[in-house]
Amino acid sequence: MLRVGERVRHEIAALLSRNEIIDPLLETVTVTVPEVRMTPDLKLANVYVMPLGGENAEDVVSALNTHAKFIRGRVTPALDLKYAPQFRFFVDKTFDEYGRIDAILRSERVQRDLASDDDSED
Repeated sequence: MLRVGERVRHEIAALLSRNEIIDPLLETVTVTVPEVRMTPDLKLANVYVMPLGGENAEDVVSALNTHAKFIRGRVTPALDLKYAPQFRFFVDKTFDEYGRIDAILRSERVQRDLASDDDSED
């Protein structure tokens, strides 16, 4: 599943970089594909995307879901799978999670705890 997901991610990223999808919104934005999660039967691919800068993320995902059949037709021949997986696009929330965790680690409370651990080691 992981290997196929990585191949799907690579092929979709290549397709998006070539601007083959005719859509006014998708033509004006750069989209990254950080992750693709495949179902165990490899028939469904959940594709997580994020436009550069994070602006209009929901609109970009909606446009990609609108063009999912076109994307499927362009990507699946390169995958050499028994079944052509269906693609569902979602906004990637991991960047938000990274920011939240980073803010927690930089908080005064955590810094105070880290400083007290350093003092006790001396």
